[in-house]
Amino acid sequence: MTRLIPLAALVLLAGCGGNPDPVTNVSSCEVEIVDPARATEITPLEAGKTYTIRFETSHGNFTVELDPERSPCNGASMMKLANEGFYNGITIHRIVPGFVIQAGRSEKTPAGGPGYSTIDPPLPETQYPKGSVSMAKATHEPPGTGGSEFFIATGNDLGLPPDYAPVGRISEGMDVVEKIGKLGNIETEQPTEKIVIKRAEASNNK
Repeated sequence: MTRLIPLAALVLLAGCGGNPDPVTNVSSCEVEIVDPARATEITPLEAGKTYTIRFETSHGNFTVELDPERSPCNGASMMKLANEGFYNGITIHRIVPGFVIQAGRSEKTPAGGPGYSTIDPPLPETQYPKGSVSMAKATHEPPGTGGSEFFIATGNDLGLPPDYAPVGRISEGMDVVEKIGKLGNIETEQPTEKIVIKRAEASNNK
């Protein structure tokens, strides 16, 4: 299991993979296949275009606007997973009030992830402000690795190093995110209510 832990023990979710270019004009994404049955190709998002994923949950809806310049490959992967219905029916499995909410782990696959991963190396100055959305990863994985799990910052200063691919930001429904962000046990980091992602709908404005 991959996850992100507050401040001192920084661990997140992920997979593995590779794209050597940190920003814009990425011509292709290197994908590390974990499950041969899930072998896939990822075409990076195009800079200058708008891509969004709308998450409909049991506790309200929110929309993520992806960042095609800083995370063209992880963003493209999230779009792909949303279009395939990967996120439909999964729960928000981790909530740390004042820090993050985390989702993207599925019971439909053996390891909970998509069976592959890719990388968008973050720039050294990368920060994770409130409302930002980033890919989670394990500590042993390279910076910017992403699979299917992501976290949304609900605190103003997470104190995280620039290790996580900044995939986008909340463009609509931040009030819903803040409401969900309060439904966690700060000691166990478990939700105090079951919160289900009913549906994720990807769209792009070309």
